[in-house]
Amino acid sequence: MTVDHLPSWALDALPTLLHAGKIILVVVGAWLLKRLIWRIVERLGQAYNLPARMLVPLRTMAGWIIVLVATLMVMQQLGVSAAVIWSAFTGFAAVAAVAFFAAWSVLSNLFCSFLLFTSAPFRVGDRLEILDASDKPGVKGRVLEIRLLYTVLQDLTAEDTRGARLQIPNSAFFQKTIRRWPPEADEAEQFQWASVSGF
Repeated sequence: MTVDHLPSWALDALPTLLHAGKIILVVVGAWLLKRLIWRIVERLGQAYNLPARMLVPLRTMAGWIIVLVATLMVMQQLGVSAAVIWSAFTGFAAVAAVAFFAAWSVLSNLFCSFLLFTSAPFRVGDRLEILDASDKPGVKGRVLEIRLLYTVLQDLTAEDTRGARLQIPNSAFFQKTIRRWPPEADEAEQFQWASVSGF
């Protein structure tokens, strides 16, 4: 049976059914792609021993990108012109670029926390000294926690400030010279090698 042999009401409904089928395919494909990317992110987290809170921004960002692309494809199937879609996309991209530059310091610290976990230049329990220059003494402290935006150090710089908590932005560890002393054997037992907290 060919398309020509269909009743007139079926021929009238055929274009609508085709558009509906394409929209359903886009939605299902986006959902499957989102699940696939989430599994890839989870496996990367397990392979590199990343904390769960580090994976949430990656999953969220990937999910929003997939939803945005799927929405644009659905709008195109509904008859919205390519010019309107392109205008909306460029407007959204401009707003996203402004927001990106406005939140640059936060995003920089988030990215640096990812690098701290993957490259592990120091660990919880290590004693650090952050040097402004190689010939000047800097801030000294023992690493207590590595958080998403900053690292918490127990201040060891001077007697009057000893024991205070220092919150060093994670980006500072990639901009300055770091002097590191691993914990001694008796101190190592007191610290957990991976400590992650929220914001």
